Amino acid sequence: MPTGPWIMSQSWHDLLFAHWAIEASYLRPLIPAALDIETFQGEAWIGVVPFRMSGVRLRATPPLPGLSAFPELNVRTYVTHGGKPGVWFFSLDAANAIAVSVARAWFHLPYFNARMRCESRDDWIEYSSERTHRGATKAKLRMRYRPAGGVFHPQPGTLEHFLTERYCLYAADAEGQISRGEIQHAPWPLQPAEAEFRENTMIEAAVAHGGQAQPPSGIPTRAIAPLLHFAQRQDVVVWHPQPIRQDLV
Repeated sequence: MPTGPWIMSQSWHDLLFAHWAIEASYLRPLIPAALDIETFQGEAWIGVVPFRMSGVRLRATPPLPGLSAFPELNVRTYVTHGGKPGVWFFSLDAANAIAVSVARAWFHLPYFNARMRCESRDDWIEYSSERTHRGATKAKLRMRYRPAGGVFHPQPGTLEHFLTERYCLYAADAEGQISRGEIQHAPWPLQPAEAEFRENTMIEAAVAHGGQAQPPSGIPTRAIAPLLHFAQRQDVVVWHPQPIRQDLV
């Protein structure tokens, strides 16, 4: 456990991990040089992760009505610094303008306002998101997904463990200072999943270079089938990000 008290707790529901393999060289220009891109058997991975949040609150305060439950969607990859593995977010879309403002200011994370919907229908999770943030690259996701097997806990050394069992995030502020935010939760209760993508431009938006209409060659698109996992619920506590030494090898 990290030292010091956690500052925020939240619960994640109906979460889908959709992952695509990608060459690390395509991601390298998008991530600070002080962070190492982590690979599994030589391949980097990029994930699109839709879910909904509830019970979002600061320590010693109750959840506030209208502010503590909303859909969220992130695009991520996996990095290390000083031997500590973590998550690097290319984008995080949320249907809560206050949460977006707070996360951008406190955690220096690339949060964006979006128009979103997440609801259960006929055993599927129907999910849609359209980014509305002023000045941001447009991005959409329309899909449905559901679990397709029993619960398992990923074992160390497996790809599933590599992709999910991470207990910190890395972010950079406007001056390039990198911080690490610690998180804690129980091991992931994963299930195999199936999904139908109707529209997905999240990865293209995340890796867009200079306003190009098309993603660089080699970036996975919706034509490539992803690796899918589902988690019904995860309860999380979060620590305040701390600056890290960028000269640490």
